[in-house]
Amino acid sequence: MSPTKPVTRRAALVGIAVTATGTMLPRASLAQAAPDLLSDTDVCAIMPEVTEGPYYLDEALVRRDIREDRDGVPVLLRMQVVDASCTPLPGARVDVWHCDAQGVYSSFGGAEAGQSSATGETFLRGTQRADATGLVEFDTIYPGWYRGRTTHIHFKVWLDDANVLTGQIFFPDDLSEALYANAAPYGRDRARDTMNAADRIAQRAGRAAVADVSEQAEGYVVQLIVGVSLDAA
Repeated sequence: MSPTKPVTRRAALVGIAVTATGTMLPRASLAQAAPDLLSDTDVCAIMPEVTEGPYYLDEALVRRDIREDRDGVPVLLRMQVVDASCTPLPGARVDVWHCDAQGVYSSFGGAEAGQSSATGETFLRGTQRADATGLVEFDTIYPGWYRGRTTHIHFKVWLDDANVLTGQIFFPDDLSEALYANAAPYGRDRARDTMNAADRIAQRAGRAAVADVSEQAEGYVVQLIVGVSLDAA
């Protein structure tokens, strides 16, 4: 593991949460109102739509473990889908995809990544259906970076076969920098050129799209509550 300490949004957002209308509430109040929400997250808000990016749509990739042969720091990605009142949405379909430790996407992404894409491969892509508490989990790796973008994971949420939300998950810059400098699979011949503050997509998404990240013995747990509007199409 890296020498970094656990990094979470809780240090910056001590005990607060955001409702769908943007009102700040004590975390304890939100927990009482919606006890099924992920306990270690800080934000419950309707996510803004952002760019799709290198994308796939393949329902055959229903799986929890999306790593295949990719090396990298292990990540358990936990996403909870909720509505505007922070009520979990069972059965929501969640698609995720991201680049590998060297910034390469499977199947797509050559132009976006500035590198050759891995045509015909499916690593770091997958789909899950949310359980009774709106939760999906994926076994993956910490994403790498590519020119012009900060560290991120793409996702889409679907309800009743209707596309509800396209979004991206972002990570604390200090953690990303520590991993890229110390974990062998991420070694590059140049430094990362874009941080969260300089990434227009990250700025549009806002702090609700920055994951809560905690260090475990074998890797990191990355958690995010994803608020969706039932009126979206």
